[in-house]
Order: sequence, then C-alpha cells, then structure tokens
Amino acid sequence: MSDTKKLLPKVNKSGFFEIRMESVGGLGANLAGKVLAEAGVLGMGLNGVNFASYGSEKKGTPVKSFVRFAEPDFEIRSNSPVEEPHILVIFHEKMMKTMTLTQGVDENATVVVNTARTPDEIRAELKLYGGTVVCVDAIKISVEEKVKLNTTMLGAIAKASGFIDKAALKNAIAETFKKKYPHLIDANLKAFERGYNELSVKVFKPDNRYEYVSFSRSVPDIGYENAPIGGVILNPGNSISKDLSASRTGYIPLFIKDKCTNCGECEITCPDYCFVWEKGMDKHGKEKNILLGIDYQFCKGCMKCVEICKFDALKKELESNHDVESITIRHTEFVLK
Repeated sequence: MSDTKKLLPKVNKSGFFEIRMESVGGLGANLAGKVLAEAGVLGMGLNGVNFASYGSEKKGTPVKSFVRFAEPDFEIRSNSPVEEPHILVIFHEKMMKTMTLTQGVDENATVVVNTARTPDEIRAELKLYGGTVVCVDAIKISVEEKVKLNTTMLGAIAKASGFIDKAALKNAIAETFKKKYPHLIDANLKAFERGYNELSVKVFKPDNRYEYVSFSRSVPDIGYENAPIGGVILNPGNSISKDLSASRTGYIPLFIKDKCTNCGECEITCPDYCFVWEKGMDKHGKEKNILLGIDYQFCKGCMKCVEICKFDALKKELESNHDVESITIRHTEFVLK
C-alpha cells in the first residue's frame, strides 16, 4: 500500500476489513449488505464487495450477507465467505438458540445484536470468548417507525465500526428507496438515526469463561461420489424440534382465554400447529377439546389466527411487551403416525 492516509481502522492479513451478517429471510440483511457496500465504495471511496449466501428465498430461512472493504489502492479479488469478521451482525437474537454464530470471532471483533437484552446477557448466551458487544432493540424501533429493521441495524453497524461515514450511509439508504418507495425514505432515515444512537456497548476481555470458536466450513456427508440411489430419503424432516421463533418480526398473537369459545378455527387456520389443546368437558358433561394456549416455539407470527378469530380471543401484540417464555404452553406429547 502507499503512504496515503488510511481510511480503515484495521485490516486482516489479507488487507481487508470484513463484516459478516447472520440473519433469516425477511429481515432485510441482504439489502443491508448492498447498501453498506455502496456507501463504502461510492460514498467513502473505498474498494468494496458485497455478496450473500442463502438457500431458498423464503421468510425464515438462514441468510448470510458479507461485506469486504479495502483501502482505495488495494484491490479485492476474493469472494470467499468471511471467516474471521471484524464485525459480526446478528439480525435476530432467536438465532442464537439454534446456531453457532461466533465462529472466527476473537477479542478484537465487535458483535452487533438485535436485542432488548444487555451486553452481559448476550455474551453469556453466545458464550463469547471476548470482544465488544453492541445491543440495539431494532425490532422495537422498526415497529415504532413502521419499517423493516435493516436500516436500524445499519445505524448500529455504522456507530460500532468507528469509521463508516454516517452521511454516506444515509445517502445510500435514500438512493435505495427513492425510486420505488420514496414515501419510506424519512421513516427509514429516522430508524437509522435511532439505531445509531439507541444502543448499549460493553467490551469483554478474554477471561477463560468461554473458549474461542475457530471457523470451520461444513462439509456434506454425501456428494456426487457416494450419493444413494435417487428417491431415498436418508434424513426425513420433522417438526418437533423446529424453532420458528426467529421468523417473527416483532409481533405475537396473544391468547385471551376468557374470550375463547374453543371453536377451533385458529387451529385449522394455523399453518404450523402452534395451538395446544387438552381433552375436557363442556357444561353439559360432553367431552370436548379445550384450548390451553400457544406454543410459541412453532409460531412465526403470521397473525392468520388473529384474523380468523371472531371472538377477539387472539390479539396482535408487541413481543417485547411480554415474557414469551412465561406464557408459552408447551406441547407435552407428540403422536407420530
């Protein structure tokens, strides 16, 4: 590199500053990566690249978005996934329950998490070796501003980075929305500002509480050389262990038992069998099914049950206003046929 003033605070041995975003489909991480790269390249004069990794383009499925920056006089010729990010961004805290997200994150990295919890709680949940934890309640902000949470997360990323130009990023957001959604520009810029300012930060030094998790690429057990004969299903799917909570975007259906008539319309409407029932008796002594509540592990917040309920026994509520674990009614018995 030349002796010109450096724009990046630090780079890895390859000369890059790297960001890895962990998300699920529907939260806007893919677009956030594009906007961030555009701000760095067009707004700040950096060299940069953005790309994403995902399977089916479906709400709730895993998405990874990568951003790689380099100084203006340093070329980027790598499109490999980010293994040791300077910034790790977690778009939904529920992902921490089912995935190991901190691979390659060391004590010099920053982890930005969409959560209402404290950095200490998040560090314990992630079993983070060390580093800086930044918490921002992006779902709450996005609900209040009536936008997706990606612009809120961009505000937090900009603040956490220490070098991403705020004005350049706001301009990139405005350019992204002005053609198709000009009416959403102001709301998204407000969400960006709140994400930039409404966060909590704490630095954790390695203290032997948790081990460093090195990056490792998953290798499939079956490939073209050992694939079984067509049509054989070696790993059949199941819904018992499925956790759809990461698909929710701020709202849950709240069950109000006193208004419920046990009509069952919510049950036949729900695509994920969230409702928990038990056998009981009506006032005439006849056996009937009684609705106990909702198992939120299987609820993705589609609100179809709220729409179908004629008795207002289900109400759309902000998830952040309720302790979901305490109101969850677990399925205690599964009958597999």
